[in-house]
Amino acid sequence: MFNFASITENIRMALYALTANKLRAVLTMLGIVIGVAAVITLVSVGNGVSRYIGDAFGSIGTDLLFVISGSPKDTSSGPPSTVLQGNVAIGPALTLKDADALKDPFRAPDVSIVAPEVQTAAPTSVGANVSNPIIGGVTPGYDVVRSWNLVEGRFISEADLSLKARVAVIGQTVLKDLFPDGKYPIGETIKIDKLAYKVIGVLAAKGGSSFGDVDNQIYVPLSAAHNDFFPIKNRAGEAVVSVIYTQPTDETRRAAATEQIKAILRDRHNISYRDEDDFSVFSQADFLAAFGAITGAVTVFLSAIAGISLIVGGIGIMNIMLVTVTERTHEIGLRKAVGAKQRDILFQFLIEAMTLSLLGGLIGIAIGSGGAIAIGKLVENFKPTVAPGSVLLATGFSLAVGLFFGLYPAMRAARLNPIEALRHE
Repeated sequence: MFNFASITENIRMALYALTANKLRAVLTMLGIVIGVAAVITLVSVGNGVSRYIGDAFGSIGTDLLFVISGSPKDTSSGPPSTVLQGNVAIGPALTLKDADALKDPFRAPDVSIVAPEVQTAAPTSVGANVSNPIIGGVTPGYDVVRSWNLVEGRFISEADLSLKARVAVIGQTVLKDLFPDGKYPIGETIKIDKLAYKVIGVLAAKGGSSFGDVDNQIYVPLSAAHNDFFPIKNRAGEAVVSVIYTQPTDETRRAAATEQIKAILRDRHNISYRDEDDFSVFSQADFLAAFGAITGAVTVFLSAIAGISLIVGGIGIMNIMLVTVTERTHEIGLRKAVGAKQRDILFQFLIEAMTLSLLGGLIGIAIGSGGAIAIGKLVENFKPTVAPGSVLLATGFSLAVGLFFGLYPAMRAARLNPIEALRHE
């Protein structure tokens, strides 16, 4: 067996051989460097994308269930548009009465909060200052289910809802647009689509996300929104809503809450057991799993392409090691003549190939990590993560490439006949 001193001596000899041909060593390592750098960068960016998506979904609420109109097949590529005839929805639609039905504690015991919303866009102004936010008509509890915090004032109340009060809670982007001079907004009047609304609250900032600027929002009572901006009803005369947000009583009850929601809505929409739903229920976990699968598949695909560079680099190592064996045939003969065994020669050239590959891998890890950090600096709110696991994997793979592609040249060197090797010039 080899002792530690033998291994150390072989590594020293390998480094000496590499420094004797620096340019050749660098060119040989280039394929390994490029492959490892690309894999590290891609995996780090993939991890960053996963975290970014998770943060984006976290910004819209905690453990949400989204209920939207349209069957799961229709909503696979996004929420379908409501088909209107005047102000009447003639296709599948969710209504305010649907949302009220989901609040029944006997039929939906695992649903804790129900928050319907209608959304539209409307120009908003204060004097000469103009903003173009998303107007959301909501009910009390919406701030809880969507994890909104207020820095000033209060949120929509039951009294506001019953009175169809023209009151508004504004986001930070709207605040900056309408009150650029820093004026205290609570109690001030803003014009939403030329209708006067009184500001009663200011939301804390959440920042931009993959869903756009979530701070560019104004929330008003749902009843006022139906009256002023969104007078859409279904054929039965019920007020239509864009989406119903719900929250289960506990994360472990998410599946049960989903089934209860489906049972209530199928009953209300008179859907027979043979027919598919005309609505869809999604959880944040569903969206995260879908995005995670996509980003994971893309990362693996791109990493596989980058891995081709590692194979090319390995072939380059094999080629150079074969040249090295030819160049050092006389040296091999001398070592065998003074007592070196086949395994000593084999181990010497394997160590040299693995050292070459490992050095390329370490340089690739450094370049890949630097590339990931540079991408994080260039893209706002995006932080690629260089995982220790990917670094260890890249290091191990580099050694494996050196071992695999260095084995044949090392075996060829070990099998040389010492007499013929000594005669070689």
